[in-house]
Amino acid sequence: MNRNFRKLAKTALILVYLVIIAGAVVRMTGSGMGCPDWPKCFGYYIPPTNVKTLEWQPQREFEKGQVIIVNESLKVAKTNFVTGPIFSETNWEAYIKHDYATFNVWHTWIEYINRLFGALAGLATLILAIYSFKFWKKKKRITLLSWLIVFGMVFQAWLGATVVYSVLEPVKITVHMVMALLIVAFILYVIFEVNEQNILHKHKRPLTTIFILSLILTLIQIILGTQVRQFVDEQIDVVGENAKDLWLLKPTAQFYIHRSFSILVVLLNCYLFYTIKKNSLGFEKMNWVIGLIILEVFTGILMYYVDFPFGSQPLHLVFASILFGTQFYLVLEALKASKSHKTLYL
Repeated sequence: MNRNFRKLAKTALILVYLVIIAGAVVRMTGSGMGCPDWPKCFGYYIPPTNVKTLEWQPQREFEKGQVIIVNESLKVAKTNFVTGPIFSETNWEAYIKHDYATFNVWHTWIEYINRLFGALAGLATLILAIYSFKFWKKKKRITLLSWLIVFGMVFQAWLGATVVYSVLEPVKITVHMVMALLIVAFILYVIFEVNEQNILHKHKRPLTTIFILSLILTLIQIILGTQVRQFVDEQIDVVGENAKDLWLLKPTAQFYIHRSFSILVVLLNCYLFYTIKKNSLGFEKMNWVIGLIILEVFTGILMYYVDFPFGSQPLHLVFASILFGTQFYLVLEALKASKSHKTLYL
């Protein structure tokens, strides 16, 4: 039972990370408003591939909720009807959530794929939660956590809608990202709880605190990174997509804080790595942490000194989110080692 449940949990985790990857691509390509409504896309379950679908035409059948673009504004069909020879306002109402009315087929489908991964992740977590009832008698917290993940996914979907309705307000994008990391943490905790083969590592007293501090620093870095990314987006609007050498010509204080914090993250994790190896404490996933930090530093250098080569931005965010997940799992291992160490002396 545990093995099948862990497979389900790992599948859900992979799908959540795919959502994060897709979200990073959406951000890189500026596709966040590719679907201006939610949960549908221009009123369709499968979005259009041609702008003509979003244009009014005579003798055409429309369904309630479908969207057209008229004079750079969105109009929503009030009911099912067939158009007459001329456009009639009586069949339409203005879309009032925002005034963004642009169709770009690439942006639309990139955003749609992001939402599709989100739906698949949500389905996977729901199946996981239903399956978790088998643990109710033995480990109620696994069932409770599994359903908490489902509620987290529902809340995340609502956050996604508010991001669209706000036309990509920076604060809401940041909260959306942090919520995704919390869902990752919850799933990892469930995986850890049902893992019958967890290795009991040796314990060194200050290690757990340093693991937790390192995790917090990574989360702060991610939040700061989303703010730097917002500044870059604003510069793109000012100087254009092709002037990459100007995007960080005059960065804000957040950029320098983000860069300085990275030095602290590197030093702290190097200390952890050294301490673990010196004292043969185990914690093999610390190797992953060091590797991910190297990749983080490398992609950060590429963005700043090589003018944002293609793919460097989403990779930077994806590596950071995987780093967060790995560090969180290490915290769980350290807490268990600490608890087991205490019970030896009771």
